[in-house]
Amino acid sequence: MGVTKEQVESSLTSKLKPSHLEVIDTSGGCGASFAIEIVSEQFEGKRLLERHRIVNAALEEEMKQIHALSIKKALTPEQWKQQQEAEKSKSDA
Repeated sequence: MGVTKEQVESSLTSKLKPSHLEVIDTSGGCGASFAIEIVSEQFEGKRLLERHRIVNAALEEEMKQIHALSIKKALTPEQWKQQQEAEKSKSDA
């Protein structure tokens, strides 16, 4: 049995305290592949590669069973806010 979406969410929530977290099981239920969108203050002042390393470190135990992890977004709260506002203005236009 692989890792569950809930296990990934729980680990990321407890270690990174995200203000937004979306975990999608892209493996068809076997727990081998996940796509993640995460917003955390812990990403402040960090480059994208460092943010990905932080996420991978938070999932150290789970990564032993995960075959593919796609980090779609790893943003700071300010970046997330700007992105949401930009998407809203596009949909309003």
